[in-house]
Amino acid sequence: MIHSTAVIHPGAKIAEGVEIGPYAVIGENVSIGKGTKIGPHAVIDGWTEIGEANTIFHMASVGAVPQDLKYRGEKTWLKIGNGNTIREFASLHLGTVTGDGETTVGDNNLFMAYSHVAHDCHIGNNVIMANSATLAGHVIIEDYVILGGLCAVLQFMRVGAHVMVGGMTSVPMDVPPYTIITGDRSESRLRGLNLIGLKRRGFSDETISSLKKAYKLLSMSGLKLAEALEKMKSDVPKTPEVDHFISFIESSKRGVAR
Repeated sequence: MIHSTAVIHPGAKIAEGVEIGPYAVIGENVSIGKGTKIGPHAVIDGWTEIGEANTIFHMASVGAVPQDLKYRGEKTWLKIGNGNTIREFASLHLGTVTGDGETTVGDNNLFMAYSHVAHDCHIGNNVIMANSATLAGHVIIEDYVILGGLCAVLQFMRVGAHVMVGGMTSVPMDVPPYTIITGDRSESRLRGLNLIGLKRRGFSDETISSLKKAYKLLSMSGLKLAEALEKMKSDVPKTPEVDHFISFIESSKRGVAR
């Protein structure tokens, strides 16, 4: 299960059933959960915890030091959950002490080739990052987000649950959940609800109708943001999804796309 040419530090913790391919490199402070597969020439380093049943393809870089000039070798972490797929040449970096001290990845995510997760990012579950999608530092990605190829999320931004980010899109502001955003940095804007995604994931017609009303108040009413939020609270039927939509916007520190 472990190829004879793999270079594994004696201090690394490798669970039962882990497969490690030719010429892979595993660092001293790495732990890998059972059933995980590591491809040829993959490099896993740093204080990195990898859960169970993950698949890491050849040439991936997992747990490298941050691309942050303030980093001075402090003990910071990359923590990865279960069932993730990390394709070739994808890169996921450690956190920093000036951030949260860790980068975290949930379960069942797909990181396609050349995608990049920078320091102190936090990724939920069932996220897809297409080829060359890039997260700057301190980004939060909620569950069921799809990030199109070559898109770029600027540092400290948040992308809400069930959002679709179009290919080659720049994300310079927080993106409210359940929406679609496309465009370059000067033209990035919401294009409506992610209706196809919501229907595929089993959202009821009533929930989608309520989200439509909330979205129209945000992006089509001409109201100021505070006024739109008050109208949502008073006029839109209450659902957990509408509550999340409102609370996400209210908690934004860097503005939300409209």
